[in-house]
Amino acid sequence: MSAPSAVLDRQQHEPMSTASHDGSSHSMDPEKGASKDLDRNGSSGDEAGEKATSSAAQPAAAPTTGPPGGPPGGPPPNGGAQAWLQVLGGFFLFFNTWGVLNTFGVYQTYYESGQLFTATSSDISWIGSIQSFMVLLVGCFTGPVFDRGYLRPLLISGTFLIVFGHMMLSLTHTFWQALLAQGFCIGIGGGLLFVPAVAILPTYWTTKIGLAIGIAASGSSTGGIIYPIVFYRLISQIGFAWSVRVLGFMALATLVIPIIVMRQRVKPPKARAIFDPTMFTDIPFLTFGFGAFLGFIGLYVEFFYISFYGQATGITNDSMSFYLVPILNAGSVFGRTLPNILSDKIGPFNVIIPGAFVCGILVLCNITVHNLGGIVTQALMFGFWSGIFIALPPVIFVALTKDKSKLGTRIGCGFAIFGCGVLAGGPGAGGILGNDDKNLHWKGMWTYGGVVLLAAGAIFLALRFMLVGAKFKVKV
Repeated sequence: MSAPSAVLDRQQHEPMSTASHDGSSHSMDPEKGASKDLDRNGSSGDEAGEKATSSAAQPAAAPTTGPPGGPPGGPPPNGGAQAWLQVLGGFFLFFNTWGVLNTFGVYQTYYESGQLFTATSSDISWIGSIQSFMVLLVGCFTGPVFDRGYLRPLLISGTFLIVFGHMMLSLTHTFWQALLAQGFCIGIGGGLLFVPAVAILPTYWTTKIGLAIGIAASGSSTGGIIYPIVFYRLISQIGFAWSVRVLGFMALATLVIPIIVMRQRVKPPKARAIFDPTMFTDIPFLTFGFGAFLGFIGLYVEFFYISFYGQATGITNDSMSFYLVPILNAGSVFGRTLPNILSDKIGPFNVIIPGAFVCGILVLCNITVHNLGGIVTQALMFGFWSGIFIALPPVIFVALTKDKSKLGTRIGCGFAIFGCGVLAGGPGAGGILGNDDKNLHWKGMWTYGGVVLLAAGAIFLALRFMLVGAKFKVKV
């Protein structure tokens, strides 16, 4: 019983009888007693009513004076300064994780020149492949740490490793030094930051979650545009070492913002598991994972070698070859948002299937590209269509996972599988390309990338048939 109800009940029952201090009862005139009881009860009832009304009004007014972000564990605020600050922080986390990864194409082109060290194309691509793999793999272990409330340690340690990796990269003169600094150090740092960038926004947004994640994820494309241009513009003026240090200082300045503004509102009641053994008996999940694995092989053939292809074949001059990477990333700005909007209407499989086929065809089209206009158009279009492989897999994992309590684990394991595709993409393409600068096997390399993407599209199509049969006009 609440306090106002108890007071009212007690006040209504006290007038019914009176007793002396010695325990004897006093008789009362019925009419006078009734009159006195009526007066006393009416007075007490009025007072109790006023108290009850006053007490009832207080809880209703409390939420209006609470913090705009909502209480810890309460419903997401879906707006307000604090919620938008999380989007800002997420933007810069994407800027310095996938944005840095999307920059490796210009490093591949610079390392191929032999000015820093001498290595084969396949060996050089191992640097970028391991960097991407570390981001995806470490994310599996970062998720449970984030669930336990360690957001700030993840942000600080990830920032340190990314900045430290850039500073060490500026001092390198051998392949193995670059592999350790850029591949492992920066890659692990990115893995520590990637999960917080994704996981914190749903705790602040529900009604506008698509918009919030879309704005934050655009940081990856923005970073993939800005970092390559800064690197190229500075390298001829201040050299490789100081150009990389400038990128490190840029990363430090932009990563301080998430450390300051990002706050973890809630913790899951139970931290997610690192591994889910039941996924090995989930045929649709495994089928999609294998298809996306092949897709990522083909994606990173284009990501790593489009810049070097333009330079080595003479299609572009040295300056324009470096700008092909920002052009490709500019196309992916829309490729990572528009497919998600379309998938809400027609289903994610109906978007990723044609997207995979188009990506495969575009990679094969590189074989016939022989002029500047052609390679720029190809890079821009591929950047747009390749965005589906980043934007749609989480949506598809949601659709394929029946037990939503395992969703976080499934997404983490799924992206780790994709990371294996990255390891096979760049180095495999470099092995096909060969080491003879006068006889590079570009046709074989582009065929390798294009065919695996077409195979990915065929697997996605087969999975769609497994799920809904031969029905064409079905949202899936």
